[in-house]
Amino acid sequence: MFTTRPELAGTHGMVASTHWLASAAGMAVLEDDGNAFDAAVAAGFVLQVVEPHLNGPGGEVPALFATAADPRPRALCGQGPAPSGATIEHYRDELGLDLIPGTGLLATTVPGAWDGWLTLLRDHGTKTLREVLTYAIGYARGGCPIVPRISDTIGLVADMFRQHWPTSAQRWLDAGGSVPEPGSVVRNPVLADTWERLLSEAESVTGREAQIDAGRRAWSQGFVAEAVEKFARIPHRDNSGRDHAGVLTAQDMAEFETTYEQPLTVDLPGGWTLAKFGIWSQGPALAQQLKLLEGLPVSYVDGVPPVDVVHAAVEATKLAFADREAWYGDSADPGVLADLVSDEYAAQRRDLIGATASLDLRPGSPGGRTPGLPAFVAESRGVGGLSDPSGVGIGEPTVLPNGESRGDTVHIDVVDRWGNMISATPSGGWLQSSPTIPELGFCLGSRAQMFWLEEGLPNSLVPGKRPRITLSPSLALRGGVPALAFGTPGGDQQDQWQLCFWLAHVHGGLDLQAAIDAPAWHSTAFPRSFYPREWEPGAVAVESRLGADTIAALESRGHLVEDNGPWSLGRLSAVSRDPESGLLKAAANPRGAQGYAAGR
Repeated sequence: MFTTRPELAGTHGMVASTHWLASAAGMAVLEDDGNAFDAAVAAGFVLQVVEPHLNGPGGEVPALFATAADPRPRALCGQGPAPSGATIEHYRDELGLDLIPGTGLLATTVPGAWDGWLTLLRDHGTKTLREVLTYAIGYARGGCPIVPRISDTIGLVADMFRQHWPTSAQRWLDAGGSVPEPGSVVRNPVLADTWERLLSEAESVTGREAQIDAGRRAWSQGFVAEAVEKFARIPHRDNSGRDHAGVLTAQDMAEFETTYEQPLTVDLPGGWTLAKFGIWSQGPALAQQLKLLEGLPVSYVDGVPPVDVVHAAVEATKLAFADREAWYGDSADPGVLADLVSDEYAAQRRDLIGATASLDLRPGSPGGRTPGLPAFVAESRGVGGLSDPSGVGIGEPTVLPNGESRGDTVHIDVVDRWGNMISATPSGGWLQSSPTIPELGFCLGSRAQMFWLEEGLPNSLVPGKRPRITLSPSLALRGGVPALAFGTPGGDQQDQWQLCFWLAHVHGGLDLQAAIDAPAWHSTAFPRSFYPREWEPGAVAVESRLGADTIAALESRGHLVEDNGPWSLGRLSAVSRDPESGLLKAAANPRGAQGYAAGR
């Protein structure tokens, strides 16, 4: 069967990511006898330079991994919480907001990416901080080519930069104040200087681990935290249409440390076990969808699924994501997750998948609990359309109102010859999320927009709590041995496009590359996690390669189908390891001509 590129195979190591330069950097580390974790950290920092419209140093990094010595999956939580000053009273009652803006300083959580990557490097890597950071510093100082989507993104917000965020205009527009052209070289010497200063402070002590910890302190308790607090106090325009100062302080940054967690694990047919982040994140939605679809006959003909598979998958998605709205969040009932992924609950919910498309948002009652929805959702305030009266952009960086996505973050998968494996989805701090901090060369993230300004919900804004992120890396074991790491950018679509991949690869028998190439789809029939939180009941976006007959059949079943063209949905990458032979494989997304896998 034709694929856009080969499924890579080898025995030394594999790296797959959303940008070829990151994959090349990760592979260089593997060639230099680094392990998968060294490679992931190096690639992660490179992505902050080469895909600045999709992630940055002020963002976050969740990762799932397993080591060669211990096959049990673990979760690295490099997601910072809401600052101590981020209260519902301040945002709703004092500032008069009903939603947290999707841009600007009020949407900032504590930056977690730096501490997350360094914690992973310290505990599971082998390289020094300088060895893994040198690639990113080189691209920041020496320059890297601008891909078309960087130019497109800057073009969308250029007027806002000129009018309201002058530090961002200075950083991202050229010397004449114009949008840089695709193919031109972009440099960020201020960011390179920031990293060099962090390295200098780290290397003031001796020992690999001690240096990494010194680098962490230089960020969270030193000059970076001081600059962040100073800048956050300056009011800037956000997409409420008003100027607001932030609430993030140096003390908030000093108090944050990356944690390790036990991920959710769910046993699935064929000896598979899927690992995902827990109920505070979107992660359980993939597990719920797969539980709902157990027993569904799945076949792919020439890489394309039949209409019955697509219809059932879309309906399962609606049920799982309705539960996300009612039950997921860092303040959730700690016992609800086990009920949500139980066989009994899946059987009850599976009966709701009918022959026609449902237009209703139908959260369930796991364990007999009564579901509740945010008033904004229950009152259908977000149904129908997208409005941005401020002219300052919506919260999700590159997903269009019709559901077409060009990716909203980045992703990395790595496996090495020893059997170490990691799946990471860094995000946040993209160039259009908030104004650039001039002395640091980067901006803060906007993940707090995912909280609700309503008391008593699983995902209510509470200082010290994490937002219900859409970032959702995946790790899967077969026979109890780590065998597959995969993921994708895409906001609310992440666990939908990963469902498409799983159905194609695990159930349809397609290899990694063919499964990524296979036509994808996703529903927009539930509230989005990003400002302004809109949705379209019954809507589903598809790639036209599903075929005219399948699209027509979906419409006849009541789906409101948006044909997004042949190659538009998903930015998946994946790596795998055969537990018996040790053979390693990798594949990456061809859409957008940017993702790449490397290995030997």
